[in-house]
Amino acid sequence: MNKVILMGRLTRDPEVRYSQGESATAVARFSLAVDRRFKRQGDDQSADFINCVTFGRTAEFAEKYLHQGTKVVGCGRIQTGSYTNKDGQRVYTTDVVLEEVEFAESKNASQNNGGFEQTQRPEPSQAADGFMNIPDGLEEELPFG
Repeated sequence: MNKVILMGRLTRDPEVRYSQGESATAVARFSLAVDRRFKRQGDDQSADFINCVTFGRTAEFAEKYLHQGTKVVGCGRIQTGSYTNKDGQRVYTTDVVLEEVEFAESKNASQNNGGFEQTQRPEPSQAADGFMNIPDGLEEELPFG
């Protein structure tokens, strides 16, 4: 079984490209800073920087909604590969192919110092049936359908 679940912050804006051909597919590449649970003695690094790639609608979601500092949670698999660079040397790669990506914090939390400040959340308005009111036109903005 090859399954990876990550939660971290984007270290840079996603780099998005589109494949060539009749049906161009979006490919987004970015790295996540994932905090380590424990710190080894003498090790100053408290996070791992993990290269991630997404395809298709997930990549389009990344292009439209994700930027440096956004905290996300993603699920996918580890993929290894290799290629020969222009100097003729073999280069080995390891990426996490994320098939699902979701926000890990609210937009307000991400704008307030990376979510480290405690903020009061406003109470959502509720209809008489107990469900939250959804603003008109929101369905067109959602990245999934």
